[in-house]
Amino acid sequence: MTDTRRRVKLYALNADRQWDDRGTGHVSSCYVERLKGTSLMVRAESDGSLLLESKIQPDTAYQKQQDTLIVWSEGDNFDLALSFQEKAGCDEIWEKICQVQGKDPSVEITQDIVEESEDERFDDISDSVQPVELPACEMGRLEDISELVNSCLVSPVRKDKLTAALESQHYIKKLLNLFHMCEDIENIEGLHHLYEIFKSIFLLNKNTLFETMFADDTIFDVVGCLEYDPSLPQPKKHREYLRELAKFREAIPIKNKDLLAKIHQTYRVQYIQDIVLPTPTVFEDNLLSTLSSFIFFNKVEIVKLIEDDEKFLTDLFKLLMDDKTPDIKRRDSVLFLKEFCNFSQNLQPQDKDAFYKTLVTLGILPALEITLSIDDQKTKTASIDILTYIVEFSPSVVRDYTLQHANNTEEEHMLLNIVIEQMLQDRDPELGGAVQLMGVLRILLDPESMLASVNKSEKADFLNFFYKHSIQTLIAPLLDNTTGEKPLKEDYHTVQLLGLVLELLSFCVEHHTYHIKTCILNKDLLRRILVLMRSTHTFLVLGALRFMRKIIALKDEYYNRYIIKGNLFAPVIDAFLRNNGRYNLLDSAILELFEFIKLEDIKSLCSHVVENYGKILEDIEYVQTFKALKTRYDQHQDKLKERERVSGSVGVTEAVVPSLLRTRYRREARAPDEEEEMWFNDDDELEDEAPLESAQPHAHPHAHTHHGLDAIGKIVEKKVCSNAETVNGPTRVLLSTATSPKPTHADVQVSTPRLLNKGLVDYDGDSDEEEDGGGGGGGGGGGEERDAKRPRLS
Repeated sequence: MTDTRRRVKLYALNADRQWDDRGTGHVSSCYVERLKGTSLMVRAESDGSLLLESKIQPDTAYQKQQDTLIVWSEGDNFDLALSFQEKAGCDEIWEKICQVQGKDPSVEITQDIVEESEDERFDDISDSVQPVELPACEMGRLEDISELVNSCLVSPVRKDKLTAALESQHYIKKLLNLFHMCEDIENIEGLHHLYEIFKSIFLLNKNTLFETMFADDTIFDVVGCLEYDPSLPQPKKHREYLRELAKFREAIPIKNKDLLAKIHQTYRVQYIQDIVLPTPTVFEDNLLSTLSSFIFFNKVEIVKLIEDDEKFLTDLFKLLMDDKTPDIKRRDSVLFLKEFCNFSQNLQPQDKDAFYKTLVTLGILPALEITLSIDDQKTKTASIDILTYIVEFSPSVVRDYTLQHANNTEEEHMLLNIVIEQMLQDRDPELGGAVQLMGVLRILLDPESMLASVNKSEKADFLNFFYKHSIQTLIAPLLDNTTGEKPLKEDYHTVQLLGLVLELLSFCVEHHTYHIKTCILNKDLLRRILVLMRSTHTFLVLGALRFMRKIIALKDEYYNRYIIKGNLFAPVIDAFLRNNGRYNLLDSAILELFEFIKLEDIKSLCSHVVENYGKILEDIEYVQTFKALKTRYDQHQDKLKERERVSGSVGVTEAVVPSLLRTRYRREARAPDEEEEMWFNDDDELEDEAPLESAQPHAHPHAHTHHGLDAIGKIVEKKVCSNAETVNGPTRVLLSTATSPKPTHADVQVSTPRLLNKGLVDYDGDSDEEEDGGGGGGGGGGGEERDAKRPRLS
């Protein structure tokens, strides 16, 4: 059986003055020949590896704290702590340390802590010879006591001597007796001196003094002394708050008295640190590190004590899930659970992982499905906090739970839809809960955190679930508000909410692929969102514009054709003209959108903008964006005419085929993943209608090639005509958006090679084609054929 007495956690203090858990193991003390002395050794209980080997130095100051902690420093600014599971183990190791150093085990600290330079150490040698003599603890000597305590703060050795004097003479309790006397006779001057004394005692940063001051019979008197700040006209009423206003509610009666006492003590000490004590100056910032450590270890101990009490947690979750539980009782249970999760933030990752697994096993997520929907603001807020803790630590836990219950739960009762509903129904004027829940959804929908999951299919499964069961709930208020030419509701609460929805949808466009694309195209979502460009709230207009900008940034020809066919630049141009050249964020954002189209050479959008809005925008001269777009468009047209000339002299088939082959094999900057290919790949014509059959044995050596080229040429003609018939738009736009099935304009007749000139194999000397096919893979028509057919030639 494992010796639990010597079971310890090893902690190290990091640069941020926070304790890092270095592992759990068993400690022993033995003579190490290599180190020539007795050493403390901690071996990990998981694999027996050595976590710590520390020689007990004769001059190292070891401190014993809270009966189960031993703390010391290894070199400069490197503090270590052993947290024992049992007091007996701590006492055993403490006796060994004291034996090596020749100290009485009854002491709480074995050495004076000296941290100064050599000169300061020399100065303190004379100080250490004589102990600090405290004045008689009398009301008339309070000013002298205050001056003495304050003077000892400048020297670590003096601080240690003062601490020893305060302990040996039980001086703190004597000072608290004087406090009662001063309050009884309303001696305000004496109370002001006591405030300064106890403020300085806190700055001594000694754990042994804290244990005395934070005992049940003294802590309220210490708080009372700190109420009488000389800089305030009236004393604070901290004791009244702690005794009467701060009520401790037990959702489930806590029978463990040690746990109950530790909870009360931790709350009060946290209140002292956060509220009662004055904000430390830059020079005092590290002087309260021991107080922070005191609270830290208290919280860790509370979490461990609650985790070990299985009956308590089981009863708590039964209470949460029971339909008959009164709302007030359920609220207390949720608030307790929130504090429990808050304390768990002090745990190290491996302990935190075990902690949340325990909560999930007990049913925290189905409990949240109930508490999130309760019409009580405190219960709802606490539930949101709990869900945030869980999702921030492990979003996969929530995703797995959602997918497991997808088939046996109605849509409105699914956790993900409950979260979305609560976000949309937040009545807070500042939408505090909605913002928090939007952050939760964003983490859950982030593909980056899905890629790190053990479950390889988590990304596909969860996104399929979201777009099948939840996206319609998310976009419902947006669709309801954009049925006309202008937004139906323009109150601040509604537009704030729509702004959050737009932010989340923009995130989806940027990080998801075919799922959000299908949603946008099927529901004509971009057109509805651009109705918000006519909102009177500029931030909402910018949100709609940002959504369109995310789409254009993808340089996806599916999206481009959708924008062209729907003439979706019209609301943007309209907003730009209504802004009337005012130098503001909206003006800059719209200009940046068109600047992006120009810089990335997105040919289809460039042609569409120039041909439809060129006359309107040609007078804009305070920026060169639109003139540059027109120049880029003219260059495209010149290339088209040049290709017409070349194709007329060489022959259409021979000009097209190399371009076609290059189109089939060039990889884009971002190739669609396998699932996206399967989603959009519905075109089998190249494979079905143009098989390249083997040539006859007696045929000309090139007959096979010519036969294949003729077949491909027919498919090209059919594709061009098909695109021309189905897509509305100006005649001179890329052929993929042309309206005439049989173009008659000279500059359109050579658009067949234009459609197919995005080569996947680069040929030497074909500089025109390479330049025309640039633009980050986003320019030109034919992107749909390229994406759809790539698997057929793989």
